[in-house]
Amino acid sequence: MPELDRKRPLNVLFLGRGNMARSIMAEAILNREGKGSFRGFSAGRQPAGALHPCTLDLLAKMNFDTEGLRSETWLDFVGPDATPLDFVFSICDSAETDTRLPWPGNPTTGHWGLPDPTEVRGKDPEIRAAFAESFRLLNNRIAIFVSLPLASLDQLSLKQQIEGIDQHPKAAAAA
Repeated sequence: MPELDRKRPLNVLFLGRGNMARSIMAEAILNREGKGSFRGFSAGRQPAGALHPCTLDLLAKMNFDTEGLRSETWLDFVGPDATPLDFVFSICDSAETDTRLPWPGNPTTGHWGLPDPTEVRGKDPEIRAAFAESFRLLNNRIAIFVSLPLASLDQLSLKQQIEGIDQHPKAAAAA
């Protein structure tokens, strides 16, 4: 990866399968937690075309700005006019290979797999609990990520830190 350009916010893409829940939450969290230093985006391998209602409801209840959030394809981030990416994280529990795609600019990649809350079946409280748990885990991981001393880490150390975030005790601790 080229040296990080600290004159602009660092661009981070979160990849999911349908880009309607986890990746959307991650985009919203990073845009709040990393405001000024990071800019979050999200995309999916097979975008659903709409956000899951529980995603929007959860974010709205937590006072997140949901305007502009949309389900889009990862192909939007690989063309010649695509936003330059500094980091790409797959957060789908089965999509680690998505980070191995030939992303323009050779961004640092990582895999933070999480179960898909949209696949939970049951009563409304159980479904909403799955969304809340995904949010909690993403929030903890992103808080650790934005606190990394990026300027003092070489590429290998940075990659190790990023890969270790999902194993970090604080990433699984109660929010």
